[in-house]
Amino acid sequence: MSIIGIATLLLVGAEAFAPIRPASSRRFAPRMMSAPPSNKNVEQTLSTTREEVMTFSYDMSLEPEFEKPTYPGTGNGLGGEEGEYDVIVIGSGMGGLACGALNAKYGKKTLVLESHIKPGGSAHTFSRMHNGGKYSFEVGPSIFEGLDKPSLNPLRIIIDALGEEMPVKTYTGLGYWTPQGYWRFPVGSKQAFEDLLMEQAEDGPLAVEEWRALQKRLKTLGGSTLAVSLLNLRQDAGFLATTAGAAPYALTHPDVFTDLPLTFDSLHKTVDKIVTVPFLRNFIDTMCIFCGFPAKGAMTAHMLYILERFFEEGAAYSVPLGGTIEIANTLVRGLEKNGGKLTTNAHVDHIIVEDGRATGVVLKNGKKITAKQAVVSNATPFDTVKMLNLGKQELPEGVQVWKDSLGKLPRHGAILHLFLAIDATDLDLSHIDDPAHLIVQDWGRSLQDSQNLCSFFIPSLLDPSVCPEGKHVIHVYSSGGEPYEAWESMTPGSPEYEALKEERSQVLWQAVERCIPDVRERCEFSIVGSPLAHEAFLRRDRGTYGMAWAAGTSAPYAGLLKNILPFPFPNLKTPVDGLLRCGDSCFPGIGTPSAAASGAICANTMTPVADHIQMLRETAALHPDYKFMDPGFMANLYMPLVSSGTPSAELKVDLLGSPSPSVKTMGTPPTWDSK
Repeated sequence: MSIIGIATLLLVGAEAFAPIRPASSRRFAPRMMSAPPSNKNVEQTLSTTREEVMTFSYDMSLEPEFEKPTYPGTGNGLGGEEGEYDVIVIGSGMGGLACGALNAKYGKKTLVLESHIKPGGSAHTFSRMHNGGKYSFEVGPSIFEGLDKPSLNPLRIIIDALGEEMPVKTYTGLGYWTPQGYWRFPVGSKQAFEDLLMEQAEDGPLAVEEWRALQKRLKTLGGSTLAVSLLNLRQDAGFLATTAGAAPYALTHPDVFTDLPLTFDSLHKTVDKIVTVPFLRNFIDTMCIFCGFPAKGAMTAHMLYILERFFEEGAAYSVPLGGTIEIANTLVRGLEKNGGKLTTNAHVDHIIVEDGRATGVVLKNGKKITAKQAVVSNATPFDTVKMLNLGKQELPEGVQVWKDSLGKLPRHGAILHLFLAIDATDLDLSHIDDPAHLIVQDWGRSLQDSQNLCSFFIPSLLDPSVCPEGKHVIHVYSSGGEPYEAWESMTPGSPEYEALKEERSQVLWQAVERCIPDVRERCEFSIVGSPLAHEAFLRRDRGTYGMAWAAGTSAPYAGLLKNILPFPFPNLKTPVDGLLRCGDSCFPGIGTPSAAASGAICANTMTPVADHIQMLRETAALHPDYKFMDPGFMANLYMPLVSSGTPSAELKVDLLGSPSPSVKTMGTPPTWDSK
């Protein structure tokens, strides 16, 4: 996202979810939740339509009305020891681990603190023993493209930059179960997708024509993804040097500048002008929904990667062998081999602010850890503001307003999970080709509706290590539109709670039944994960899928040019000096690769631009597909102008008794063939 990245920088700166329960053979119709008086969060979910965009909102300045439940297997948060570090990262999600690992590579003494007993945030795996066999389940994202080889995927680039490897198996499609029946979205072939349009669309030739027109309209912006990587970005004047390699593309494609507002605007504005065929419009909406919104509300930038990458020959989805937790484990290896440290079961009670600056954290166990340069929160904005306790310390002027604004930001709803362990004896799955599937009940209802859209993933189709031989594990999960209100007053394990879990999860059972009709009879055991469990296990307030600022207008604290370009993310910097944010509430948004990229941008922002450029050149030398990351000779032209201002003044501190830390190299950068 080269030009996207430049605009972004201008904008922002110049072991289980529940106790095991026997498989149920009972069928229930999903119960409609009743809405408390004037509760818009719930009211909007009672009868949804495709045209409506759903967001949820809470006031984080108010004390919770109900006590939050705790679950065995998440840890008590009482770990962690006192110490002094250059950088403290709160949270080991993809953003936090990427930020921590790259800071360590840049030579900083880095500590990543994780409240849970496992790293990874939403990208981790839990296991259950049953009849002597071990079953491992995913808890979050399952669909990853571009992890099998060097690609534009920022997560893959980070793994390579750290000199790490992660074995995967690949597949080349996504199964769709819709009111019209089953079909498969193929990746890695432009022709195969157009063949699909001809076969499935109401008007095949027109659908192909409109698809090509959409590609043509976004071609210049899409091409910018090959001009410079998200890892080139930083939030200070140094970006002029680190993105200088994009200059030739910008000079030869001047229309990219007139398209800058479109980049951050809602995709539906472009789609509505070009696409009329319902099948194609439905497909585009489902591709966007992984970021939380359909095309209406989704940033156009989210579609650019899909248009540019998914149809390239050889593109494929990946399954990390051993489970999604292996992504986190890979980043942890990169952190630790560069001298960084991860401490799990260490819950942060609050962030220490002294004289207007974040200087460390106090853990739940009362121990204090100090940070010389910065504290980075990989928590959601809703969880971050809870760690700035006004009652315990004096905060800088303006922080209360900022805190209140972030605490009230719109968000996506919660997620429902269903984890299934099934007997695969004589199970014929020859009618499907892939482990990942998307299910839509009704195209007329909102795709954000948790009772309308869901996904299921069968990793054991490709990775038999996740369960005993002759079995399968399946993770089924709803879209991020489950209202929290009906759950928050309940006590886990109570009859009312168990009944609601059973009722609300029926749509998830029915989704799998589209593919495996006798799944309930085959089920060895099942686990339903409610929003309360999602909140407790993944440390996300009210189990939210993430922040939900719909594209089209600028979010609060979006940056200097927010009145010119509609940037839908708050700044990664904060009014508290030395306190930064990363994760899926920062650019480029929701999704494992995007969250990892936000961590990289944060780490770059804290680093002298010379060290950042050195890292880019080392990475560019690893593989021909990474050459575009080298900012080239033009970076040298900008260096005299920007080097003294990087990092920015509030982050420029003497860390190691020298003017700046130096990036840890891997010696002579190996080529990909030599790895």
